[in-house]
Amino acid sequence: MDDAAASAAHLAANARRLREERGLSQQRMAQLSGIPRPTWASLESGSANPTLTVLSRAAAALQVSIEELIGAPRTAVRHFAAADIKSRKRQGVTLRPLLPEAIPGLDIGRMEFEPGGQMIGVPHTPGTREYLSCERGRIELVASGERWKLEPGDSLVFRGDQKHSYRNLDARRTAVAISVVCFAPVSG
Repeated sequence: MDDAAASAAHLAANARRLREERGLSQQRMAQLSGIPRPTWASLESGSANPTLTVLSRAAAALQVSIEELIGAPRTAVRHFAAADIKSRKRQGVTLRPLLPEAIPGLDIGRMEFEPGGQMIGVPHTPGTREYLSCERGRIELVASGERWKLEPGDSLVFRGDQKHSYRNLDARRTAVAISVVCFAPVSG
């Protein structure tokens, strides 16, 4: 299949899938986009050779970018093998994202502390909130000059815009925590 045929097939599959996901008929999409219904039908059949104006109107009515409309269709499920999710080591802690795709304003990760391992946190922008949940072992968080000890199942919420640090209280066993950082919106 050449590039033009592949693009037409992508457009057809995406236009149909996106319309159906929204529970709309072709007639309703034609009304919302200002495109005649026969033209909409030809977009979904793959027989159209639409102008940029038609593509722009269709994308706007579906509330997606033109790139998403004509690009390879997204699958409903995507598998990420553990080996494909990159972890990094910082001080005595291995940090691994829980979600393989970024979510703007949110960082969710797994923290694995070596026995006795500790890490100094990096203060974030003012207004950032952090959530720490202990999954295994005993973890100490120091924030605002106070010490908090977490056992499995315990959680803390604290301001992420201040100095803070983490420590595995057990010198013989690994500790695991889940960290969620909700970044404050940056005013522009």
